[in-house]
Amino acid sequence: MAIQTPDLPTRARAGTAPDGASGGTRPGRRRLREQLTTQAFLVPIALVLVVLFVVPLAESVYYSFTDYSGSSPTRHLVGLRNYRQIFTDPSVLTGLGFTLLYAVATTLIVTVLAIPLAVILNRRFPGRSLVRAAFFFPAVPSMAILGLVWTFVLSPLSSGVINSVLGGLFGVGPVPWLSDNTLAKVSVIVVGVWAQTGWHAVLYLAYLQSVPRDYYEAATIDGATPRQQFFRITLPLLAPAMTVSQFLLLINGLRVYDLPFTLTNGGPGYATFTMTQVLVQRGIVEADYGLGAALSVIFLIAVAAVLSLQLSVTRRLERRFR
Repeated sequence: MAIQTPDLPTRARAGTAPDGASGGTRPGRRRLREQLTTQAFLVPIALVLVVLFVVPLAESVYYSFTDYSGSSPTRHLVGLRNYRQIFTDPSVLTGLGFTLLYAVATTLIVTVLAIPLAVILNRRFPGRSLVRAAFFFPAVPSMAILGLVWTFVLSPLSSGVINSVLGGLFGVGPVPWLSDNTLAKVSVIVVGVWAQTGWHAVLYLAYLQSVPRDYYEAATIDGATPRQQFFRITLPLLAPAMTVSQFLLLINGLRVYDLPFTLTNGGPGYATFTMTQVLVQRGIVEADYGLGAALSVIFLIAVAAVLSLQLSVTRRLERRFR
């Protein structure tokens, strides 16, 4: 009696493994090797992350419950004393408030200015490359250098650049740009916006250049005005760029240190004191490492909360525009 065997693929009849076996094992083994290779490349990065982030973070949490000075060999557990002291220190509360104000204000103002600027820079006009370079230039020097330069421009004395111009043209007396609480905050935010708008306009410009011209041509044929094209085509397609730009702006705003330090040195009083300045002042200058560690823990939690909220909002906006 002849035994009927099912038709096997050519590869199986040639002596290789059956198709079902090869399809179940070889691709699986290939995927496993690829996953192991990928994970092997991630091991050095994970080690660096653990050594440079996880371990210091764990040490900071531990020291935040001690009276460690940073140099003394002895330290004692003090419980929540450092955390209670933080919320009763006016310089800390003022620094936290101005840091949040600077981060939110620069993020909103730069976004509002950078997108129209990118749309303009995306058009054809004589000297376009030179104009793009001029707007990008403030992003080249460090914030510390820009702060020192703007110290002379915004000097509250009559010899300051802006005060000299106002006095010569309009007879206005010296304006206390950096010595008045409100004007000092506004001055720091304005300089921060001026320094970052060009760089983020270039970021939006890169996204704009990837938008197909067919969309605008079809919209023009349908009778859409430039305003309708901006809100119906340009802005929705820039949603991913807005997520990246606002994420970077918030990070830079929350960790700002050099610009207020060189421009106002945190003054007048604590008006432009930032959280990073408070950390350096309490932890290093005053050798209160335990309090500085507690500040860093609270600051990390605040930064994580703000960035999580920002990412949640921008992702919802992206899904809405799709």
